[in-house]
Amino acid sequence: MRIPLAKPEVLEDDIAAVTAVLRSGRLSQGPIMYEFEQALAAYLEMLYAIVVNSGTSALQLALRALDIKENDEVILPSFSFMAVTNAILSEKAVPVFVDIDPATLNLNPSCLEAALSRKTRAVVMVHSFGIPAPATEIVAFARQHSLAVIEDACEALGAEIDGRKVGTFGDIAALAFYPNKVISTGEGGALVTDSAALAERLRSLRNQGRCPGEDWLQHHEPGFSYRLSDIHCALGLQQLSRIEYTLRHRNTLARNYASQLNTDKHVSCFGTRPDHRRVSWFTYPVLLSSRFSREDRDEVWVSLRKKGIETGRYFAPSHLQPALCNRDFRCGELTHTIGISERLLCMPMFNGLTEEQIRLVCSSLDEAVRARSAPAPVHARAS
Repeated sequence: MRIPLAKPEVLEDDIAAVTAVLRSGRLSQGPIMYEFEQALAAYLEMLYAIVVNSGTSALQLALRALDIKENDEVILPSFSFMAVTNAILSEKAVPVFVDIDPATLNLNPSCLEAALSRKTRAVVMVHSFGIPAPATEIVAFARQHSLAVIEDACEALGAEIDGRKVGTFGDIAALAFYPNKVISTGEGGALVTDSAALAERLRSLRNQGRCPGEDWLQHHEPGFSYRLSDIHCALGLQQLSRIEYTLRHRNTLARNYASQLNTDKHVSCFGTRPDHRRVSWFTYPVLLSSRFSREDRDEVWVSLRKKGIETGRYFAPSHLQPALCNRDFRCGELTHTIGISERLLCMPMFNGLTEEQIRLVCSSLDEAVRARSAPAPVHARAS
């Protein structure tokens, strides 16, 4: 691809930090892991951060630590990356899918009441594309009904609501550091919480059910090998040190996109109006107007790909995935989820993206959209 959808930024200082760990001989559970955890907690102004090998593992451990059990129901948006649903299914819990707010692409709090049952135990609040979900309303509802709240901030590190970072509103938050994220450890994720009891259990669960300070062969409960090596943490620590620059730069790129696309009657942008939220821009989503179908959107995707521009067709609704066949789940009316998933397209977003590349992406998108919106030619009928 001439212009990829995402591209990790790896600087010479990042390489030097990783090399230093390799030379140290402390490749796992060493001082760099603890330093990265402390830096994450400090950045989010939370008490505890526990790093793990992926964002999916973080979601699974959050459910396990909150004692979500078989047949318990967990409310979540169907419009989200399948990892959220997979984590719920892995715990043998029942996903309950609700619709999204088309303005934010996140869970609509007004849908929560109808999703409740006597089996409901938790809500997963996803901050999709780095756009903050309405955390205050969702948490207030959850507290009213004694539900746990898990924040999926895997795409939203650094996003804020009224100056408060997402990932700090619920009981536990999950983060992810895959190469397409705002900061990357290669592979990796983390959990953050203010609960000492939850943090202790999460550390045990990621390390085969062991408790810190006890014999290596003592296992207090079934756990997992979900540790993150110091090699990965060294990269993450370096990238976290410059996250504010990264966020400001991505915001500049997003404004550049918006300035070129806001006059296009066929395309809508998100998160561009000044308000109380800070978007961390995991990617740059745009929505084709209602006159377009999923087939139209897919043809636009193909057209851009032929020009060497990679875009993302996020997200296929989770409740329609083959993995849900013969699985128990519930869902209400998902009108916005389906309609938006068929017309959404995500533009490239990464630190090295240039203004010239954005112009090319926008002009190519405009050309492809116009081609799909043009009326079919009328052929004269032979007499």
